[in-house]
Amino acid sequence: MKGATVTEADVRGPSRTEGGALLAVLAVVLVWSGIGATSTSTWLMEIVWILAGVPLVLFNRRRFPLSRLVCWLLVFHAIVLCYGGHYTYAETPLGEWVQGALGTARNNYDRFAHFVQGFVPAILVRELLLRLSPLRRGGWTFVLTTAVCLSIAACFEFVEWAAAMALGSGADDFLGTQGDVWDTQWDMFLCLCGAILAQLALRRMHDAQLAGAGEPGVARRG
Repeated sequence: MKGATVTEADVRGPSRTEGGALLAVLAVVLVWSGIGATSTSTWLMEIVWILAGVPLVLFNRRRFPLSRLVCWLLVFHAIVLCYGGHYTYAETPLGEWVQGALGTARNNYDRFAHFVQGFVPAILVRELLLRLSPLRRGGWTFVLTTAVCLSIAACFEFVEWAAAMALGSGADDFLGTQGDVWDTQWDMFLCLCGAILAQLALRRMHDAQLAGAGEPGVARRG
């Protein structure tokens, strides 16, 4: 399996029923997140990635279906964004509960979100590299996937910087720094940790899905 290439015939995305269920869950969460959002501007800046990504995935679902694992992870990531966008990251009830339980000095939901920002894209990037480039499973794919995710994290910090420059104090809810001068470094570090952990924890499952393992009508290759 390690040296096998991935062909389009190997990959099968979610069934129509499963895909419809994922879209329904996402739609419900997205609508909920917009109703009574603490900051409308923050909510829009968080969910704009969903509004851009969902049509792209749907448009390409026949000629380039994403694996089931990637689709589930993308929906999970979208839910994380919706939840943070609804409350703002510094005021999420889940983060406040963890803060009280662990006695931390700040609401760490934004830390969790940045970890997810590395965890989920890592599997998507890995899939794109294996399917669209000459790369095979192994060290170089691991390194390049990690590097791409860290680059995404750095670019997102540029977006936050631009928001701060454009909106001034109005960007506080979007930035979610909570007075931490090392917030940018923490964000990129946790994204890096997420990208590495995702590849270590999910690569076998991902490889099996890319090879069509367990999918009816798809022969396993390699």
